[in-house]
Amino acid sequence: MRLRIGLAQLNSHVGNLSFNLDKAKKALDLAEKENVDILVFPELFLVGYPPEDLVLKTGFLNDSRNILNEYIEYSKSKNTLSIIGNLDFEVDAYNSAYVIYNGKEEAKYHKIFLPNYSVFDEKRYFSPGKKPMIIELENGLKIGVTVCEDIWVPNGPAVDLAEMGAHVIVNLSASPYTKGKPKSRLEMLKTRASELSTWLVYVNLVGGQDEIVFDGGSVVINPFGEIVHSLPLFEEKIDIIDIDPISSTRANLREGKRRHLIYENNEVDIVKINKKMRKKENIRKPNKKILLMDKYEEIYNALKLGLKDYIYKNGFSKVVLGLSGGMDSAFVSALAVDTFGPENVLGILMPSQYSSRGSIEDSLLLAKNLGMKTYTIPIRRTFESLLKELKIAFNDLPIDVTEENIQARIRGTIVMGFSNKLGYIALATGNKSEVATGYATLYGDMAGGFSPIKDVYKTEVYALAKYFNELKGDWIIPENIFTKAPSAELRPDQTDQDKLPPYEILDAILEKYIEYEMSIDEIVEEGYELETIKYVIKLVDLNEYKRRQGAPGIKITQRAFGKDRRMPITNGYKIWR
Repeated sequence: MRLRIGLAQLNSHVGNLSFNLDKAKKALDLAEKENVDILVFPELFLVGYPPEDLVLKTGFLNDSRNILNEYIEYSKSKNTLSIIGNLDFEVDAYNSAYVIYNGKEEAKYHKIFLPNYSVFDEKRYFSPGKKPMIIELENGLKIGVTVCEDIWVPNGPAVDLAEMGAHVIVNLSASPYTKGKPKSRLEMLKTRASELSTWLVYVNLVGGQDEIVFDGGSVVINPFGEIVHSLPLFEEKIDIIDIDPISSTRANLREGKRRHLIYENNEVDIVKINKKMRKKENIRKPNKKILLMDKYEEIYNALKLGLKDYIYKNGFSKVVLGLSGGMDSAFVSALAVDTFGPENVLGILMPSQYSSRGSIEDSLLLAKNLGMKTYTIPIRRTFESLLKELKIAFNDLPIDVTEENIQARIRGTIVMGFSNKLGYIALATGNKSEVATGYATLYGDMAGGFSPIKDVYKTEVYALAKYFNELKGDWIIPENIFTKAPSAELRPDQTDQDKLPPYEILDAILEKYIEYEMSIDEIVEEGYELETIKYVIKLVDLNEYKRRQGAPGIKITQRAFGKDRRMPITNGYKIWR
């Protein structure tokens, strides 16, 4: 007996209900044409994930129900059973999976485990479900339904489903990307399938949503913990596979793992559905290749997808950014051109009296290599005019960081002027090392609508730029940008290392303090100098107010600034004193 399963790894758009419905309909049409028995969508697909405070709007909840009803109506006379994510609400709201068949809502399952860590706030919006659910088809096949976090919990509802005889467990997911997560997620899923002796069909969302990127990577895993089918990372794809669900029974008989399950809740909703199973003429063989990527290929594709979806989903098609001749603006330019095409990326050179000839030449060569248009708007006269106007008020006080910041803010004003006049979205080009330490100017180089490398450390920016050149097979990002010392060029002979430790040391300390919450003593034990650690941590703590006002950026680390890492600005806990 074969069960034909469709995996709809699709990119939904939060709040764009008709757009999501149209995608769902097209997926159902394809599934019906291919005689699919069960079509599985990602978590909350019809409304998009995460819907956040839209869930608090009763109008939105009603509209989400109307969209579901349209999909149910569309499923009439179709023999494909859909399991699709959407909201449910009564007195409270639920993150739900709906079972739809032939114009009827056969069942609905409320997600039991609601994540409330990192970027997740599900307990703010939803009540948890109370019972696991199995759908039983006319031939006795039992399909367990779970939603995202349910499968991550070792003693979660999947245990009850296995104990009640599920041949297959499907999981509707919206699992966000972080570095290395595709591989670690696969290991978890393989373990879960093996320990429960069940088929596991995991369908993950793909696409960017504000700071978050969903990487797809949906899989089908057999009851022995072997990946038998894998969908690509960072791409939409609808795929179909035939499985032998009774092999879960054979696996359990051979190894008897289900006999040892310890569980507390044996109340499982079993919903019987009189679904006709169609004969399959051509077996859809699995693709057993595991579709993972190398480290920087993975990060690059996450940044590219996050940038593309943020720009397009917010109604823009073109971007503008400042070109300094440094690595950050060079890599963001390359990323933007690779994402949108050179005709949709505009670079602004804004040299001052402190700008080196090399930086201007490097910027122009980069733009030529990428094929993007540039304007050169010198800022020297504007800067000198402002200093003249401020001279009396400043009362001949000595030159300091104030004058450096004025230059950066002039540049920010120019970039935003192009953004307003032309309708392009402005990209900020600061990296995580700068954002963490405050080595960036509020309302200056931090100005912009989106900050693509906000969660990428400086050392990683260089590695990604190297990957980009290797990908293109040429020095598209000029060699000199790799070899010269990083500098803001806001005063004579300035380099980043005048105020910051070498980036290899800085980034290592930042990662330990921000991502792993290590104390000063613990970082010292890792071999770093005490005074350097205190200095770096002081910079991080004092610049929270800047980060709070910065543009959103793509999360790729375990602890990204913004929605993920939330520290109080007014905060007297200063461990560096």
